[in-house]
Amino acid sequence: MNLLEFLKDMPVIGILRDIPRGSEELCAKTAAKCGLKAIEVTMNTDGAAEIITSLKAACKPYDITVGAGTVRHDKDLERALLAGAAFIVTPNTRTNIIRTAAGSNTPIIPGALTPTEVQKAYDLGATAVKIFPVDCVGGPKYIKALRGPFRDIPLLACSGVNAENAGEYLKAGANLLAFGGSIFSAKLMQEGNWDEIGKRLTELLDAVRKAL
Repeated sequence: MNLLEFLKDMPVIGILRDIPRGSEELCAKTAAKCGLKAIEVTMNTDGAAEIITSLKAACKPYDITVGAGTVRHDKDLERALLAGAAFIVTPNTRTNIIRTAAGSNTPIIPGALTPTEVQKAYDLGATAVKIFPVDCVGGPKYIKALRGPFRDIPLLACSGVNAENAGEYLKAGANLLAFGGSIFSAKLMQEGNWDEIGKRLTELLDAVRKAL
């Protein structure tokens, strides 16, 4: 799958951390209603592998792709791929994980922060590079600064992305955006309050559509 092409019209990935088992169908319906096209389940969520498999089935009718996030160790990657994750996201730059994912033709978005890490991740085979935590180092200004030398490397902005700054990140040169607990709140998911999640998600995606 060409992930960047698939997400061209809605370049946003939603991060599910601590989604409770049994919520997959409601999550898929909410994402589809709002127009989200990509979701990652973090591997430090209880039952992550099973949730990925279940969520993937729930999302299939809506053409939403499901991947795995917080892939830090080889065992995480193995479990994610066996569960059917369509793409891999990591919080850091680990050579073996990037090479293994790329070698299996699975889109891989490793986390990086410094210019050295960005270049290394891309050289190892990254599909795009996740700048994380971007809000701690200047936000859109940092993305714009990286864009100078790294015009050929797709960048994903992650941490602190919201409806107010989504447009700024895209204008600064981010190819992709990711969000997590600000919308897919663990508390809201555990309460089953998908209406509120949907409301927050709509606000963000409307901002992205406006910026595009």
